[in-house]
Amino acid sequence: MQKLTALILTLILSGCSFPGVYKINVQQGNIVTDEELTKLNEGMPRSQVQALLGSPLMLNPVDPSREYYVYTFQRRGGFIEEQRIIVYYEGDSYSHYEAQLLDETPAY
Repeated sequence: MQKLTALILTLILSGCSFPGVYKINVQQGNIVTDEELTKLNEGMPRSQVQALLGSPLMLNPVDPSREYYVYTFQRRGGFIEEQRIIVYYEGDSYSHYEAQLLDETPAY
C-alpha cells in the first residue's frame, strides 16, 4: 500500500513541473520593404501602387486619400514589433508616404 501511495504521489508531483506552453511567432499584415517603397513614383495610379505594395490593411472610409499598411510581429508571446506605412494620394494618383519601418523584418 505504501509503494502504491508513493507511486501516485510521484506521478502527481511530476505533473506540477510542466515546463510551459509552446508559443509560436505571430506575424500579421503587409510586409513592405524599403526597396519596394523606393519604387514608388509620384503620380502613379492607385492600382499600380497596390500591385507593388499589396492590398492595404486599413482603408479610411471618410478620407480615401490615405491607405494604411501595417505589419506586426510577436516572437513567442513577447514584445510586439510594429511597422506602419501611410500612403497618400491626390485624387487617384500617388503623392507621398510616411513610414515607420523596422530595422529588419523578422519574418525573413
